[in-house]
Amino acid sequence: MQIGGTRLFWRFKRLNDLVISVLLLPVLGTAAVLLLVVNPWVNPGPLMFRQTRVGWYDQPFVMLKFRTMRPDAGQARFADAESHRITGFGAILRRFRIDELPQIINVLRGEMSLIGPRPEQPEFARQYWQTLPDYHHRHVVRPGLSGLSQVVQGYTSDDQGTRVKLALDLRYISKSGFRMEAYIFWRTLVTVLTGYGAI
Repeated sequence: MQIGGTRLFWRFKRLNDLVISVLLLPVLGTAAVLLLVVNPWVNPGPLMFRQTRVGWYDQPFVMLKFRTMRPDAGQARFADAESHRITGFGAILRRFRIDELPQIINVLRGEMSLIGPRPEQPEFARQYWQTLPDYHHRHVVRPGLSGLSQVVQGYTSDDQGTRVKLALDLRYISKSGFRMEAYIFWRTLVTVLTGYGAI
């Protein structure tokens, strides 16, 4: 698959990832301290949620999030199928995407980018590799906290929605560049600030 964007763009993208992530570290630290204080009353259980995802060139990595669900184990599920497990406080964290903040650690490690295809759970990725011939192409770039399919399509839990998201992910990769990146960044920023959006 042809990857869009110039060499300059991809170098700038990685530098931008690092600079923004470093600037967000104090925000992450403040949020972590506040959550450590209030979690025992409003969201009892571990502070962090760790889950294996499929990343760059199909390599697995552990994605970090602030925990928003009750701390009971379960099999891999679509995000909207887990809504009954989300605590009231966790719903607030999700609405304003605060739960995603720890992923800046994944960005600093080089496992993720701020913008790119959303990393999938291995169980679902294996299924899609069998049923969607082009699915593996979405892993030729780093996965992202946000992406074109997130700001346009949002969560999905059926095959048709997955095909639409795949098409959007592949469009992002083939049309990558400063304009595409700016569009997704703006749509993501609006969603974070307002609590409303497709992500």
